[in-house]
Amino acid sequence: MKDIVVIGSNSFSGSHFIDFLLQNTQYNVMGISRSEEQKDFYLPYKKQDLSRFEFHQLDLNKNMKAILKLLDQHKPKYVVNFSSQSEVGKSWEFPEHWYQTNATSTVMLTRNLKERNYLKKYVHISTPEVYGSCTGSVKENVALKPSTPYAGSRAAGDTFIQMLIKNFDFPAVFTRAANVYGPGQQLFKIIPRSIIYLKKGKKVPLHGGGHAQRSFIHIRDVCSATLKIMEQANPGQVYNLSIGSLHSIRKLVGLICDKMGADFDESTINVKTRRGLDDAYILDSTKAEKEFNWKPEIGIEEGIDEVITWVNNNWDDISKEPLEYAHKE
Repeated sequence: MKDIVVIGSNSFSGSHFIDFLLQNTQYNVMGISRSEEQKDFYLPYKKQDLSRFEFHQLDLNKNMKAILKLLDQHKPKYVVNFSSQSEVGKSWEFPEHWYQTNATSTVMLTRNLKERNYLKKYVHISTPEVYGSCTGSVKENVALKPSTPYAGSRAAGDTFIQMLIKNFDFPAVFTRAANVYGPGQQLFKIIPRSIIYLKKGKKVPLHGGGHAQRSFIHIRDVCSATLKIMEQANPGQVYNLSIGSLHSIRKLVGLICDKMGADFDESTINVKTRRGLDDAYILDSTKAEKEFNWKPEIGIEEGIDEVITWVNNNWDDISKEPLEYAHKE
């Protein structure tokens, strides 16, 4: 069995990828995160046999030597990095924190990993935010034009890794998935937040009236693609992951209202547009679809039903959780 290290294992996407690996492969999996493991209802892998999983609480910003020592002890074939300082709006308040985690620590990690001959593949989980404001269908060769400190910091990390690929044949690949969602997602994200607000009788805020359009892809579809990319992709490649259709936030919340028996007009309120909000665009995931015979399988209605069920089944715990993003340096 080959070892995989998942950095950012406490994140929504990272925890689901671990769950996917434990369900569908025979890999040994190590999770690394700066925080202790979250409550069980956030971590789907907690329901699996954990004999092939171990967790280490280590911070890329503070414990780089310890992380590298751990990697050298286990000599993993694959490192999949989900870690990032993520929330877009808050990145305007402390941009230096976003650059520290998403750029500086990424540089420190990858410049050291390029010396590790045991590493077969480094998978960097990037973001379509690095493309900035685009129109039409967006392919992987679009120039990076970030619009926010979050996106700028991610683009800085991405470009350094590209330099390592070009100059040192570093075996890295990138994924950029559009608006990932599913059970266990951070409660301040639009789908779980809308469900929780409706259950609590609060009005759902719609930035700019909710007319921004986004493509939403279920986390399990992202996980299946990530595994194929990890195992099969050639170093240096970038892969967009998307369901290929757009929904306005207004329409999305309307769908949630319908499913929960709530009146849309009475349950929503328009608020000002978020600074740096990118225009609508569709990620073109043809490259991943053709190379790996992959395609998204979970539609938005099925996916929303899953999130509603998750919220309902864990309501006693979720109802006590904060609904706002809590910033950590």
